[in-house]
Amino acid sequence: MVSETQNTPDPNAASVPAPAVEAASLTAHAPDAPHGDGHESHGPLHHHFDDMEQQRESNTLGMWLFLGTEAMMFGGLFLAYSLYRWMYPWAFHEGSSHLNITLGTINTFVLLFSSLTMALAVRCAGIKDRKWLVRFLILTWILGAAFLIVKGFEWTADYHEGLVPGMNWFYYNEHPAALPRLAEHGISQQNVMMYFVVYFCMTGLHAAHMIVGLALVGWFTFLAAKGRFGGGNDQPVEILGLYWHLIDIIWIFLFPLLYLIAGFHPGGGGH
Repeated sequence: MVSETQNTPDPNAASVPAPAVEAASLTAHAPDAPHGDGHESHGPLHHHFDDMEQQRESNTLGMWLFLGTEAMMFGGLFLAYSLYRWMYPWAFHEGSSHLNITLGTINTFVLLFSSLTMALAVRCAGIKDRKWLVRFLILTWILGAAFLIVKGFEWTADYHEGLVPGMNWFYYNEHPAALPRLAEHGISQQNVMMYFVVYFCMTGLHAAHMIVGLALVGWFTFLAAKGRFGGGNDQPVEILGLYWHLIDIIWIFLFPLLYLIAGFHPGGGGH
């Protein structure tokens, strides 16, 4: 005979409705649920982080480490620039006089303005203004593309003038009158060629980073239009902004080091 006490409910046990138990279980396993440390989640939290604050700090640290490696890569080129300019100062003066400072100045202002639009895009992502976020990202992309177009015209002019080492170097063959000027300062056209090697390496690497930046801005514009950066998920835009500002800052150094050595000379074309 089965004892009746086996089916008698315990009067001291708390009665928890089944739906409440199920809801609590789902909440505990939700990816965006708090981890019990008092921090609330405001975005897509990855499983290996305790909370959104830790995730944001880790992502920011990782991005700054990446930017540090980029600075070291460009630092090698800046070191080469410093060494050769110290060895052949007049050759760098001569090479800089051939650059089109007007186009270089235009590109400088284009990038400075693109930094502003990117900063505004980051702000719009933070305040969850999707419409203006998309607009400022589009403006940033247009300005970046304009920079590359202007740079393309400048490089094309250098090519036709015979100022591209290893590909089209004949300027001093067509302008032999410039050779005595070089000899007067104890340099040769090979020394001037070294300036252009450094110039194309530095501006070419910068342009490669700009192309990557344009691809990222274009992709982020698409995601922003889809509403992917709402609900506290604004940090990807902030990290993109850091990368874009790196591109701008590098150009701020390149412009005076490459274009302003020989002073202001609108149009370029040598002496």
